[in-house]
Formats: sequence, structure tokens, C-alpha cells
Amino acid sequence: MNRVFRRQPLVVALLAAGALGAGTGAVFAQATGTDVKAAKESLATTMTNSRRGEISEEVVVTASRVERPLSTIPNTVTLIDQVDLTQQLSIQNDLSTVLGNLIPSFSPSRQKLSNAGESLRGRKPLYLIDGVPQSNPLRNGGRDGHTIDPLMLERVEVIHGANAIHGMGASGGIINLITKEPTEDLQQAMRFETTMQPEDSSDSFGYGASYSASGKVSGIDFLGSVSYRTTGVSYDADGEVVGFDNTQGDTMDSDTINAFIKVGYSWDEQRIQLTVNKYHLEGNNDWLQVNGDIDQGIPTSSIEADVPGKEPSNDVTTINLQYSNEDILGQKLRVQVFSQDFEGTYGGTPSRTFQDPSIATVGTLFDQSQNNSEKYGMKLTLIEDDIAGLPVNLVYGVDAYEDETWQELILTGRSWVPPTVYKNIAPYMQAEFTGIEKLSVTAGLRREISRLEVDDFTTLAHYGSQFVEGGDIKFSETLGNIGATYQINDNWRVYANYSEGFSMPDVGRVLRGVDTPNESVETYLDLEPILTENQEFGVDFHSERFTAQLAYYASDSDFGQRLSRGPDGVYSVNREKTEIDGFELSAQWFATESDTLGLRYAYTQGRYDSDDSGSVDSDLDGANISPNRVNLSWEHSWGESLSTRVQANVMLDREFEDVSGTEYAEFDGYTTIDVSAQLQALGGSFVLGIQNLTNEDYFTYYSQTVGNDARNFKGIGRSMSLSYNYQF
Repeated sequence: MNRVFRRQPLVVALLAAGALGAGTGAVFAQATGTDVKAAKESLATTMTNSRRGEISEEVVVTASRVERPLSTIPNTVTLIDQVDLTQQLSIQNDLSTVLGNLIPSFSPSRQKLSNAGESLRGRKPLYLIDGVPQSNPLRNGGRDGHTIDPLMLERVEVIHGANAIHGMGASGGIINLITKEPTEDLQQAMRFETTMQPEDSSDSFGYGASYSASGKVSGIDFLGSVSYRTTGVSYDADGEVVGFDNTQGDTMDSDTINAFIKVGYSWDEQRIQLTVNKYHLEGNNDWLQVNGDIDQGIPTSSIEADVPGKEPSNDVTTINLQYSNEDILGQKLRVQVFSQDFEGTYGGTPSRTFQDPSIATVGTLFDQSQNNSEKYGMKLTLIEDDIAGLPVNLVYGVDAYEDETWQELILTGRSWVPPTVYKNIAPYMQAEFTGIEKLSVTAGLRREISRLEVDDFTTLAHYGSQFVEGGDIKFSETLGNIGATYQINDNWRVYANYSEGFSMPDVGRVLRGVDTPNESVETYLDLEPILTENQEFGVDFHSERFTAQLAYYASDSDFGQRLSRGPDGVYSVNREKTEIDGFELSAQWFATESDTLGLRYAYTQGRYDSDDSGSVDSDLDGANISPNRVNLSWEHSWGESLSTRVQANVMLDREFEDVSGTEYAEFDGYTTIDVSAQLQALGGSFVLGIQNLTNEDYFTYYSQTVGNDARNFKGIGRSMSLSYNYQF
């Protein structure tokens, strides 16, 4: 299937701009992590300046295969720097909450271990750690937001909108988690933290500690860090324990440990670097979920009791080896070899899906599932600037990737999702022309050559113990992108882009639910890949006192993917035409030398084709699209030693209508206010965070829109955290 540049209106405009001239741009923003050290000081300085309204061309996005000034990137890009992370993590160490606080087009956090249903611009984003994929698109268990302790991060780079930058999985965009870098001098750091809620300081009490050492010895630089955190239970605004999700897993009443090491060596114009991260989160199974009642407005709650089965957990190991050479036959070379081993264990349940009369009396069989994924990959990038003395730059290379995913029922040893192997080779080429001042256009192609291998398997008894013939499915896609930026003057910039994203449907959900006889993997239509087409147009304004960005986007899939919950509460994958569009606004006003006011707003609408008529007719629900939202903030510096931030998250009401125009779901919006304060004292830094300052009483967005009696969760009430950081 070759479907390159199908969205004519924007593409024609971009090609017309390209005919007039072209320039620098963000070329395949692929996080390899190489050259981060070369750009780090410039990036940190510029980010500091940008908070004062001083925008510098030295800002770079190291989530790209080649570093480029931010002003030349024809996409909406959000950089969450170390200052932002410190502020947000003082309020809540949940990464989804951090993203939602700073990116309003990202769905509100479910406040659970599972982030299923959380989307960026209405589609699933691809999570990366230094360019290594963390998401599991072949069997998306919703655990990709919990694979590293956020304390290990230096910053987060988010590219909004579908793209093929990293190959498969970025339908909504890319969330690249950039880990910390070694320092030149020997430095050690310790951090201690506590959290609690006033309702019950004992059960809600949590604490954590971390230690890191960094430096350079005999030309070898290193960074080692270890962190431990134990999390208590959460209370809602009424002082009641928030319901546990014993099946999908919860971050409440859990322990987390993370070990991280990065070692590098540089010589001449070359560098080699190895990064290893080991993450383990495990619940304690001490609190039992008590179902609520949606119709009666009764929230899901919990009681203290032993929970049967093995503890829900995430166990993830990420290994990343990188090599760079700044001059090899007149070109720059980047090579990255990586692996990720993911194991996600879910809670036990006597679910109807797990029943098998050959094992136990129907209704009594207790089991639990575990998702497993083993990924291996290589990314090779070559960069040549000013080819033949012309203002033309070229980036080209090839990616190789393999992902084996399966899901098993670990108490009875049954296979729920058979081992599924995805293999991919993707050569690509991206060109940029820099011959005309102020105008920048980039264009490129990427060829995805893929193969999906599935052995013969038999489904669970719930689906009729259907035998499914395995097979090999081969397919390919040619994906295009084109983008342009134009710097109108020192203050104004406009940009536009068209890009195509490529993904597989949730293969595991599709295969495990086969309930008809004589099916074959090779002829099963629902395994057809997903092509998402993304168009975007934006305008930026920067001055000494004020910055703003407005972007409009449209994201379409002729044969997309929508999660649909059945009567038994189990989600299935519906393959339907989907269309999503919206706009994002962000602005900062540097009112005084000490005060910065921020505004972020996102409007998103999405519809799907419910009757296979070829046109969209029904609203996407809360499992597939986020609410419209306004984020407000005020930062104030009270001197050299004290700074504060107050932020408000305003979730707006939303209604969902089906094909007949009947409202099938409704969301009652709510507003939460958070406060953080940072004080330099006693040789270190104290950071205080208060989440939900006004103790707002609300049901979460997910619970209101797609929840059931078992997941009718309220949000967390007022909570407080205090941390102390000391460097020596």
C-alpha cells in the first residue's frame, strides 16, 4: 500500500513553498542520545533565557537524529526541562500527570498503574527512553508510562502529531524521555522525599530516597543512580480511600526501585556510550477493591484486606549502546543498538474470560495475566551537510527492529496471546535545502518493510477454544513527510507540515478474541496496519516579554483503531475510519523580572465511522480522546532563595453523541489547583508540593466517560509532599 502525500490541500501549499525555496528543518526527530553532551550547555542556557523571553537560535532539540534549532522545526514541540520536572514532580511523581499539566492535549492521568486510554491529540503516543521504544503496540497493556523513575530524567521532549520518525507506534506523537548526563567534575547527590494526606497521615504516608554519583576519570565519564520509593494509599476529597484497581494494577500501596548507569568514553571525534536502566514497581496486595455504582453516584472504594494472587508489577530493563563519529569520509555517523525487556503482571480475577470447565467449575477459576515483550533494534544515521557545496543537507540511514510479544495466564500456565514476532527494516532519506533566507522546507521518505509471524494457536475456552492457523504476514508502507517554516521577522514565525504515521493494531487483543472457527492469521482483515495522516499549521510569536504559539491539526485514518468496551468490561479493537482535529494554544507573559504567567489551551474533537458507511458519524469516547482543557500558571521569584508556582487545570464539560445524535456519555468538568515552592537552605534545596489545594471533589475523566462500577474512581484529594536535595 503506497499512500504518500494524500492530503492535497496542505501538501500543495508546502510543495509550492518548496518550489520557491527551502531551508533547514527538523529532520526525522529521532532520539539517539548521541551529541547530547555537545548541545547540553547551550540548551540549558537557552532554556533559562527563554523563561525571561530571550529566545536564542541556540535552542536545539536533541530528540532529532541531527540537532537543529527549535525555530526551524515545522512541528509543535514541547520541551519539559529540568526546572519544569522539578516543579511538577514535587506535586505528583506520576509522569502522565506531569505531561497533562504541561500539555493540555494529553489526556488527564488515570492516576493508576495503567495509562490505557491516555492519548496525545486523541491517539496513542510512542514512549521512548533516549530513543529506545518503551511502548508495546502489539499488545498494548497500558503500562508504557511506568518504565523509568522520572528522577532519572534530565528533560522530556514531545513531538506532537503522527509521524514515522521512529517507525511503528507514534500515531499521536513521540514522548522522548531524555536521561541525565554525566558531569565533568565528581558530583554526588542525595534526595529524600515524603508524601501524605491530612485525612490519614499513617496510611497515606509515603517516602523515598535516591543517590547518584557522576564524574569523569581517565577520560571515562560515568553516572550511576539508584532510587527507592514506597507509596501509601490515596484519599479523595471526602476523606475516603480511593478505590484500588486490583486487576489493571495501581501505584497506591506499592514499592518502586530504579537502578541506572551511564558510562561513556570520547576520543578524537568519536564517542561510545552505554546506558542501562532497571525499573521495578510492585504492589503490596493489601487493599481490596469494592465496586461502586455509577447510576447512584457511588465511587469505587477499598477495604484493607489480603488480595489473592501475585502482586501486580512492572519489571523493565532497557539497554542502550551508542556510537558517534563526527568525521567519517566527510560525513557524520550515528549508530544505536538497543534492547528492552518488558514484563507487566496484572492482578488476579475470576473473570468470565478466564473460565474453563476442563480445569475448574465455571465461575470458580481464578487467574491473572502477564504481558511480555522483548525488543531489539539498531538505528544507523549518516549526515552530510552542504552536498557538493550546495545548500543541501542530507540525512539517511536504516533502522532494524524486532519485537516479540506474548500474554500468558500465569496461574494456570495458559497462553492468552500467542507469541507474535514483528520484524522490520526501514531505510529512509531526508533532505533539507538552505538556500533562501528565512524559509525552510524539509521533505523525506521512509520505507517500512515489515513481517508479522504467528504460530498456530488455540484461543481460550471462553472464545470456544478456536484453533487459529498461524502464518507470516508481509506488508510494506512508503511514508512521506514534508514541512516548512518561514521566519517573517524577529518576532513572527509560521510553519506547516504533513506527515504519515505507521502502526499495527493491538494484535494481541485481536488474536486472543477470535471466536469463529477456521480462521487464519494471514487472512484476518483486522491485522491490517494503521496509516495515520497528520496535517498541521502553526504560528509563533516571541518578544522580550511575551511568547505564544497557536497550532491547528487534522489527523485521519481510513482504517483506524478504536477501543470498545463490551458488556463484560473487556475491551476489543474496532477497525474503523477515524478523524480527529483540533488546535493548541500556549502563551507566556513575562510580566516582571520576577513573575511569569502561563496559559495553555487545547480543543480536540474526534469522530468515527460506526456503520461502515465511509463517513464518520459518532463521537469518539473518553478511552480514545481527551477533554478540552485550560492550564493556567503563575511563577514568582521571591529572591535568590525562594520561588513558587501556582497552577490550575480546568477540565471543560463534554458530551458524546452516537450516530443518531443521542448523548451516550457525559463528562462533568472540574478544576484542580496545585502549588509548589522551592527554597534554598541548609546547603541544599527544599521543595514543597501541594496537589489539589482546594480539595476538589471529582470523578476522574476516564471513570466518567468509559468507567464501570468496578472503575468508578474519584480523584485524589488534597495531598502534600516535601523533598530535600543535597549535592556535594
